[in-house]
Amino acid sequence: MKNIIISQRKERDALIAKQYIARDTGQDTEAILASKFIKLITGPRRVGKSVYAILLLRNKNFAYLNFDDKQLLDRWDEDLVMALLDELYEGYDYLLLDEVQNLEGWDLWVSKLYRRGVNMVITGSNAKMLSGEMATVLTGRYLQIEMLPFSLRETYRWHGLDMASISEEQRVQSEMIADDYLRNGGFPETLSARSIERSYLDTLFDSILLKDIAKRHNIRHTHDLYTVANYLLSNFCNPFTYNELAEAAGMSSVTTVKKYCDYLREPYLMFYLPRYNNKLKQMKKAAQKVYVVDNGFVQTSAFSLSENFGRLLENQVFVELLRQGYNTEQSLFYYRSRNDKEVDFVCREGVKVKRLIQVCYDMSATKTRLRELDALVECAEELHCSDLVIVTKDENNTITHKNHTIKVLSIQP
Repeated sequence: MKNIIISQRKERDALIAKQYIARDTGQDTEAILASKFIKLITGPRRVGKSVYAILLLRNKNFAYLNFDDKQLLDRWDEDLVMALLDELYEGYDYLLLDEVQNLEGWDLWVSKLYRRGVNMVITGSNAKMLSGEMATVLTGRYLQIEMLPFSLRETYRWHGLDMASISEEQRVQSEMIADDYLRNGGFPETLSARSIERSYLDTLFDSILLKDIAKRHNIRHTHDLYTVANYLLSNFCNPFTYNELAEAAGMSSVTTVKKYCDYLREPYLMFYLPRYNNKLKQMKKAAQKVYVVDNGFVQTSAFSLSENFGRLLENQVFVELLRQGYNTEQSLFYYRSRNDKEVDFVCREGVKVKRLIQVCYDMSATKTRLRELDALVECAEELHCSDLVIVTKDENNTITHKNHTIKVLSIQP
């Protein structure tokens, strides 16, 4: 066991020595570290949770345990491990527990350490397991930071550009970066190796399904799980119902389909956007729209990207809204008017609709422009909302349409 922890210390020190770009979490890191609450960093696999935790603690005296290490799990001895941490990290102020959900009974152990006054930073890749079980065992005693793949702004920074001040000389490079990001997403390890991205994300997709879902939920026959996952991936940004999905997947049990959809949400792979309705019962009956955590995963589907730019941009905007703090449980929806015209995103604060956002990759065609404007205005009048936005690939403008002012914003700087 001592050799395992020594090896993990070398792993920690190697991570500390590397250079990283700062992530935009909107968090005050000093305030976070000053708190005695558990610091819970969640998000999908391979988005940089461990790196963010390392950066958070880089100049601190902290101990480290990585529970993605099978040897540590197989030989786990709580008392021995804690004694070795005291020996190898003398007087440590913080304890970093990486992917702690892999340890059986982790929540009770963490609760015990908390009661003993251990100041912990925890990372994990399962939304329900971490937030749900932490909420049960440690109600009100943890701070949660959700991480996602790189944003477009972070991707520009990775390329050495400041998105807020692109010069004319940088314009062509800027457009290439934005186009590449739209197609390939922002998983950190793919940015410097686009040629191997499909293989990397195929492997990551399998790892999420097999390790984070099938293993955790004891799914022995994974074919149906893969069928549901691939259907949702191929139909990203489209509405679906569980009955429709069951029929398309050739599965007789709608209950099983719903269960698999819930499982796919847990590791931050899929998100489901409800249709806005003031009546909760009606909202739950309506079709949901499915989104993917990163556009790069669309590469794993067989569909041609050239036909999907509109949906890719919509998915990109959805994930950006998640980064801004909106969530699909309380504050983010889509909407269809009484005449069946749709607006992509309804942003709500409390009980009030704050903003409507329409996404249109290219509005240069008159017919397309009128269709998007008419749909946005009709939904705005039904929802009594005056803050109206259309996000496009490269247009910045302000439009007046049917006595409504609409801001047209480019996704590019």
